[in-house]
This record gives sequence, structure tokens and C-alpha cells, in this order.
Amino acid sequence: MSDRAYDDDRLLRCLVTGATGYIGGRLVPELLDAGYAVRCLARSPGKLRDHPWAGRVEVVRGDVTDGESVGAAMEGVDVAYYLVHALGTGRGFEETDRRAAEIFGEQARAAGVRRIVYLGGLTPAGVPEGELSPHLRSRAEVGRVLLASGVPTAVLRAAVIIGSGSVSFEMLRHLTERLPVMVTPSWVRTRIQPIAVRDVLRLLVGCARLPDDVNRTFDIGGPDVVTYEQMMRRYAAVAELPKRVIVPVPPLTPRLSSLWVGLVTPVPGGLARPLVESLKHEVVCGERDIVRYVPDPPEGPVGLDRAIALALRRVRDADVATRWSSASTPRVPSDPLPTDPAWAGGSLYEDRRERAVAASPQALWRVVEAIGGENGWYSSPLAWSLRGWADRLVGGVGLRRGRRDATRLRIGDSLDFWRVEEIEPGRLLRLRAEMRLPGLAWLEMTVDRDEEGRTVYRQRALFHPHGLAGHAYWWGVAPFHAAVFGGMARNIAAAAEAEAQTDAAAPEPARTH
Repeated sequence: MSDRAYDDDRLLRCLVTGATGYIGGRLVPELLDAGYAVRCLARSPGKLRDHPWAGRVEVVRGDVTDGESVGAAMEGVDVAYYLVHALGTGRGFEETDRRAAEIFGEQARAAGVRRIVYLGGLTPAGVPEGELSPHLRSRAEVGRVLLASGVPTAVLRAAVIIGSGSVSFEMLRHLTERLPVMVTPSWVRTRIQPIAVRDVLRLLVGCARLPDDVNRTFDIGGPDVVTYEQMMRRYAAVAELPKRVIVPVPPLTPRLSSLWVGLVTPVPGGLARPLVESLKHEVVCGERDIVRYVPDPPEGPVGLDRAIALALRRVRDADVATRWSSASTPRVPSDPLPTDPAWAGGSLYEDRRERAVAASPQALWRVVEAIGGENGWYSSPLAWSLRGWADRLVGGVGLRRGRRDATRLRIGDSLDFWRVEEIEPGRLLRLRAEMRLPGLAWLEMTVDRDEEGRTVYRQRALFHPHGLAGHAYWWGVAPFHAAVFGGMARNIAAAAEAEAQTDAAAPEPARTH
């Protein structure tokens, strides 16, 4: 291959894995805006259906651990972005990551892909790989596998990514905003080099046209090198919060630190732990060679204070394109709702509610689609709060993930400890539980009309138990269903009726002639 292969006028085709995740979901529109054709590989293509760019891309079903589907997705591709990892899928996640990377590299070489681009983690200099966290160790190994694939590969290694909705930013934001006085683990004194998400995306896009002979890692970071403590203080200053008091304590184990983070922030312990483990060692860029190929913009890379300000503005304007929770949370169920009444999977418990509503279907749907987050669940706040705390205590996601958007949902969105599995605007919202349960659970809300033309609200809670513990769980909570689910149906109907009355009382706009 020659460098001139990239100088022709033919439209480059990029394959993006991980498009349902935080970085992948933001990279796709950037590639489209750069003039590239984009194909997305997804295990569940439906999760991409409601993205604003969905109509501009080709989506194929597949999994990076399935060589046949990866090979089919690679056909005609020039640049393949590898933005997935198996963290949290179980103790064997490192082996899963290794095998997936091997498959990806093999299929890319067989398909004649010109370049692979991978976003990995920045590893500390001088620290033996055996002392790294499993998370960082696996990221480093994936990079080596792809570099040895025979396809020119660019491995970008980042430490902390600052952007609206990123897991690092959400951890920083909630720790700083919720704790004016903090007794913190000693890792808050570790030096790190954060990078703004917009610079990460700019570099990922720029790597599409690297020369063919570039096959290496690149350290990427912003212009600031700070400790985590300094980063919290600078966040407080940008957010105009009172000065924070931070008192480091002797080292805590990663597990204890991650539980502390999990109690204070929306980030569950399972995701907080690899972040905390990564902060045990200093992670600062050892080189900036990437600028030789992808130059900095005229104004330079985004500094920490500006990155925080940009992210805060997005959060406050409710303009967050993707969040850390865009990707499915590790160790949560992902089975689709069994629609066959005679489903062969075993028992399927159901709680069904129905109410006529003195409001239009449109008014009722607005209430349904706005459920959760700051708007609540139209039922006993104490019961929902206790359930959320119980989930946090066992390492689950709890209630504090909130919503991406205050009024609009799209398939794949996280919604407190649920995820949007299906949405038919104006008619159906189906949520799948991502809390820790001895089984699979769904909550389904439907807006309909009856034979008399009245608006009807229908609600179903379904539970497929796993083993005896699952059956015991269902019957243990069944006595509370009337209060929780019954109250929810009543209050949603009442909220829709109140909204309809407000609409009716609003003055009509003046007519012009």
C-alpha cells in the first residue's frame, strides 16, 4: 500500500464498533461531518434507531467475538474503529478482550482494511504490567494484539476523558458538588493528564488518514497535568462552588474506594473500581507525537477549565449526546422481553394495571415519556428510594443515573435503574431492569383508546425468576405491588389529567389575518 491511497477522491468508508457507547456514539457524527461513509457494527441494531444520525449510516448486526459477522462487516471498509471492551462481563473478561481483538485484526487483514484505530488507556511509565489493574492490563494487551495484526494500527492512549456524560466527568462532578468537605483516599494526590472529549474525537477522526507506515501507540492528553485533588478544586472554581476542604487519608483498597465513590456518585462500584485502580499510578503522557500527523487546532487543545465549563454547559442545557450509561452496564441482564405467551423460558410473573384517563393520548404520552430522573416515578418516593439504595449496596446502578434528556427518550437510553428497550412514540414505552435481581424484569407502559374512544393507560410489570431465589423475591415483594404499581398507574393518570386541564385553560394564540 502507498500513502497515495488516501489522496484519491474516493469516499472513505469507516466501520465503528461500540457505536452504542459513550465515545462511539459521538464519533459517528464527527466522521459523517468529515465526509466519510460510516458503517456501525452492533449486537442490537435497534439501539441505534433513534440516534439523530441513524438515517445517515449503515448498521449491521454482529459481535466482535463472532468472526463471521465481523468479516461481513469489514467488506469494503477502509478504516475500522475498535471502541469496545469486555470489562465487567465476568472474571474471564481479559481473555474475551484478547480473543475479540485477535478476531478483529484477523478479519481486518483478510478484508484488506487499510487502518485500525483503537482508543485504549494510558499506562504509567516504569510500572511492570503485572502490577497494573486488570482493566489497564487488558487495554494494553488489546493494543498489542491489534498492532501485531498486520494492519497498520493507531493506538490512542488516554487517561481521564472530560466531557458531558463521561464516567470520569460524572465522578468528578458528583464528588465535588455533593461533598464540600471530603475525607478522601490518598489517590487524590496522584498526577494525571486529563483530555477533553472533543480533542479525543478530533484525534480519532484525524487518524483515519494517517500514512500507511504508521503502526504505533500515541499518548494523548490535554495541556494540564494535575492531581485529582487539584482537578476537584478547579471544578469547584469553574462551577462557582465554595472552596472545597479535602483531607486525604491512608490508602484504602480499590474495593473500599470504589464503594465510597459508588455511594456518593451515580457511578456503580463495578465501573468505579477500574477507574480507581487506574488512579493508583501516575498517568502522564510520555510523548506528543500525534501532533506530527494530526496538528492541534489554531487555538490549541482544550484546557481543563474550558473542558469542565463546556461539559457543565451541556449538562445544564440538557444537551448531552451520549452518557457513560449509554452502553449497557456490566453484569446486568440484556435478554429481550419474551413476547410469546407460552414462552419456553419458564415462569413469567405479571402485574397488570389499566385506567381510563380523562385526557388526550398526547397529554398522557408526555407524562409517560418524561418519567424517571428528576420527574420521579409517580409512586411512593420512599419505596423507590429504598429500592435504589438497596441496589447500590449490592453493587448495582441504583436510581442516580437519571435521564439523558428531561422530556425525550430514545431506545437504549438509561433511565435510573432501567434501560429503554423499546419505544413507539405516542404509544409504547418498555423498560428493562438493570438493577441486581434474581431474574429478568420489565416495566411496560402503553397509551391506547378503548372501544368508546376514551384514552386508556395500560401498565405491565413482568418478572422472569432465576431459580428459587427469583420466585421468593417475587412473592416477597408482591404485597407491595398495589402501593407501588397501583399508585404509579393512578398518579400517571392524574398527572395527565392535570396537564390536560392546564392545556385547556391556556389562552389560544391570537389569530392573524
